[in-house]
Amino acid sequence: MHHSEVFIETKPHAIADAMRCQLNCHSTLLLMRILLVEDEVKTVQIIQQGLEEQHYQVDVAYDGPMGLQLAMRHPYQLIITDIILPGFNGLELCKKIREAKLATPVLMLTALGTTDDKIIGLDAGADDYLAKPFEFRELLARIRALSRRGTTPLVTSNVLRIADLEMDLSMKSVTRQGKTIPLTAKEFALLEYFIRHQGRVISKVELAEKIWDITFDTGTNVIEVYVNFLRKKIDKDFSTKLLHTHIGMGYVLKIVN
Repeated sequence: MHHSEVFIETKPHAIADAMRCQLNCHSTLLLMRILLVEDEVKTVQIIQQGLEEQHYQVDVAYDGPMGLQLAMRHPYQLIITDIILPGFNGLELCKKIREAKLATPVLMLTALGTTDDKIIGLDAGADDYLAKPFEFRELLARIRALSRRGTTPLVTSNVLRIADLEMDLSMKSVTRQGKTIPLTAKEFALLEYFIRHQGRVISKVELAEKIWDITFDTGTNVIEVYVNFLRKKIDKDFSTKLLHTHIGMGYVLKIVN
């Protein structure tokens, strides 16, 4: 396996810059334990060093079976895995984690960056996808976004509703007409944001900033992919559609009479 390019920036100043942008999240980082599954030693050293300097606790597995064993044994807040691994690959690892009913967010790293590759990874149960090469600060932004799944404060109620759809924030569950709808961590965060702002058109720029914690890139369709996945899960089998597209403007969650 060759990973000659992992980051656009791997110099010490890049990690230092990332550290400064993370100071406001210091208390959250102290609590977060991450599993890194990667077989390329240099890549492991760069990621592990950078994350530990951010006060994350990082465990490392160098193949799929070891990654699964650690994931089943410890309560990680996030799993970061490459796709190409010895034993079995990251896609298979993610499937096995989901089959074991573990809801731990999974971030996939890979040099395979086409839309089809991303969709395959998301279908396997991953919550986010980062193509190599990438800047370390982008990795940190993805981690922050995924970590908010467990740190977002409740506002007035543990249950959010629209029409016959209910979202239980405490149980991390979603039902519609009494039917359970399984969602990934990213889909859950996306739906929560839509419900909290139901009736308002939300742009891709806003979703990128609020859910992914990154500046929107017009060259990527990852937000469209996630919205389509979410729409398929919450609307496909029901007569009343809730998630609507306003072409050129964004998306809105609302009841259409």
